[in-house]
Amino acid sequence: MSHLEQAYQHCQSVAAGHYENFPVASRLLPKRLRRPISVIYTFARTADDFADEGNLSKSQRHQKLDDYSDKLAAIAHAEAVDDPLFLALADVIQQHALPLSLFHDLLTAFKMDVDKTRFADFAEILNYCHYSANPVGRLLLYLHGVATPKNLSQSDAICSALQLINFYQDLTQDYHEHGRIYLPQDEMRQFGVTEDHIEQARSDRAMQELMNFQFQHAATLLHRGCPLGNALKGRFGFELRMIIQGGNCVLNRLKKHEGNVFQRPRLTRRDAVQIAVRALLRVSVLK
Repeated sequence: MSHLEQAYQHCQSVAAGHYENFPVASRLLPKRLRRPISVIYTFARTADDFADEGNLSKSQRHQKLDDYSDKLAAIAHAEAVDDPLFLALADVIQQHALPLSLFHDLLTAFKMDVDKTRFADFAEILNYCHYSANPVGRLLLYLHGVATPKNLSQSDAICSALQLINFYQDLTQDYHEHGRIYLPQDEMRQFGVTEDHIEQARSDRAMQELMNFQFQHAATLLHRGCPLGNALKGRFGFELRMIIQGGNCVLNRLKKHEGNVFQRPRLTRRDAVQIAVRALLRVSVLK
């Protein structure tokens, strides 16, 4: 077995060992793209672990992320990197002409995770999504050869919406585990919400009104990106419509919080069937 084949198998084993809301090398996707997607996922997963997992100091976390930046630079200069992940990644980047800047963007987001725990306004949160979520959608479009300006813009809207929805599900978890609040500080003040609300999971009227306002942010973005699912053909288009409908289903559950915005939605088998049917019928999401 070649070193390159071993590198790909390493990435596939990492991808198979983790669960994420984002489908990793889904069987709905073309077989030829499952391995490249597993490599991209392994890059993002391991770098994210540097930012969040273990007991490393901030300087140690930055050092590990900087090492990934250096290895990307080595790929850019066609230099060999003694690391199975980057051996496979170099091959994927070369075969599919992927922009290295998108991998650097992901590293920027993980470096922000180390240092940034508050966001002044919604623009700052969208800027974080630009680095943390949008590169993933863009890379998928490049892999499928459909990275037109319009498609990239709609993909950004979808990915940012999904990132926001994920934030809204994990308000208390992000606060207690990482000390982060992914809500605009100016909008918290506007609705009379303090950090005590999140620390104590206090779902009073002020908190509910703030979150209803946040849900509209995500709904607007998801609606803006929804046409991309219908524009793309084949299994990739269907996969994307499934992702959009899944995000919309979670968002609708969040909206129907029944007085407790901190209750994490749990999707049922019936929800999964409805998501698939809506994806098949190309049903649009509503703002």
